[in-house]
Amino acid sequence: MDRKNCSVIVFDLGNVILPFDYGTAAKRLNAVEENLGNTFLKFLKENYALHRSFERGDVSKEKFISILLGALQNKVDAETFCTFYAEIFTVNENVASLLPKLKQHYTLALLSNTNEIHQKYGWEKYNFISYFDKLILSHEVNADKPETKIFKAVEAFSGRPPGEHLFIDDILEYVNSAKNLGWDGIQFTAYENLLEELVKRGIKIF
Repeated sequence: MDRKNCSVIVFDLGNVILPFDYGTAAKRLNAVEENLGNTFLKFLKENYALHRSFERGDVSKEKFISILLGALQNKVDAETFCTFYAEIFTVNENVASLLPKLKQHYTLALLSNTNEIHQKYGWEKYNFISYFDKLILSHEVNADKPETKIFKAVEAFSGRPPGEHLFIDDILEYVNSAKNLGWDGIQFTAYENLLEELVKRGIKIF
């Protein structure tokens, strides 16, 4: 597969560059009070639509925090909740190390279903963010993957035709949505797999 016309490489964030685990937040809440973290996980699972609405920007940060604190019977304050809720990420250093190499040859964009709390309290601090020319975030554009609107927001930034975009995401449905718009796409399963797919496409990574 030869995609030498690629000029824009678009990365997903969660579970590509930043693995995450809500269990980390649950453990910290369980340390506050027995089963508080278990209550948190159960509430998130049963109210996934709320989570997605918050990521999409349809629910405000204030309302989301209020609902979650209510579910936790106000056993923690808002600041503590935001910290616990967002400090769930670790960096895949291998993937992050590709960014400065890729930036020498390509426009880099981050395309993420994310929310204000995770951004501010979780991942915004990481140094690798500076390698991206643009952050396209669901809560800022009021659209989330796999909606066409969020991919078009990337194209509006880059000014390049669809076929010059390469999208990397761990969720196959999202990769296929990008491909349906004329992009190239790689489903991320592991660093080694990503390298292999980039090399197949003639992407300059060394």
